Amino acid sequence: METNLLIAITNLIKKPITNLASCYSVVNRANSMGNALEFYVKDLFCNSFDENNIENKNKIYSKYFAYIGNQNNPPDIIIKQGDAIEVKKIEDLHSGIALNSSYPKDKLFFDSPMITFACRNCEDWEEKDLVYAIGVLKENRLKALWFVYGNCYAASKEIYEKVRDKVLRGINALQDIELSQTDELGRVNRVDPLGITYLRIRGMWGIENPIKTFNYVAPIDQNAEFSVNVIMLKEKYLLFPEKDRENLEKLVSDKFFIKDIKIKSPNNPAKLLEAKLLNFSK
Repeated sequence: METNLLIAITNLIKKPITNLASCYSVVNRANSMGNALEFYVKDLFCNSFDENNIENKNKIYSKYFAYIGNQNNPPDIIIKQGDAIEVKKIEDLHSGIALNSSYPKDKLFFDSPMITFACRNCEDWEEKDLVYAIGVLKENRLKALWFVYGNCYAASKEIYEKVRDKVLRGINALQDIELSQTDELGRVNRVDPLGITYLRIRGMWGIENPIKTFNYVAPIDQNAEFSVNVIMLKEKYLLFPEKDRENLEKLVSDKFFIKDIKIKSPNNPAKLLEAKLLNFSK
């Protein structure tokens, strides 16, 4: 079975849900709004809102998704033969997004050290387009939801790796300390005279949320009960199946529009990229 972001947005417009706490109180055993947001995003792609049994939900998800990850290993979802999805929750329209040890990604690559063996081998692939799904949850209600493709949002991996590598070289050049091999930026052993204290050096990446990043093309409606914005390159939009584009375009109304925009290139802000903005509000 196939799905994609246009199908997900079509499902959302037909059945917008904002009270995630109420909708996912049965399946969300961890009672976490972050988990509820992930369930909601999965259901958008699978049109599985009405299934409350977690076992049956998982069976539906397995039909559409090649991989479902966890908080420590991005991405959260990989669509079968499709895009990767990273779900992030914030509590305020102006909050930054914590990415922890993983720098922002324009795409997901097979050789990324941050992904698991299971992710790498979930299907035959070399790189995936990556969608950041960012929800603003206030008082258990979904206020805003953004879907932004990584190549509209993040620079190429060389930009981030250059900074990371400079930090690593600086750490490794320190004198009179004992370093050990680690997957983090560094680990200093035997800090104290007894040799029992160690220092872990971790990268903690963060990025401004798309509400702030794209306010020049998609200003937020503060009065809307719920708003959704989708940003992707125009060439990506045209690669979706024609029937999915037509089904979505039939829903254009005073609450939903599709607009051609120009966005700054994440690698060179002087260059403007042809893009699409999809906006739904209620």
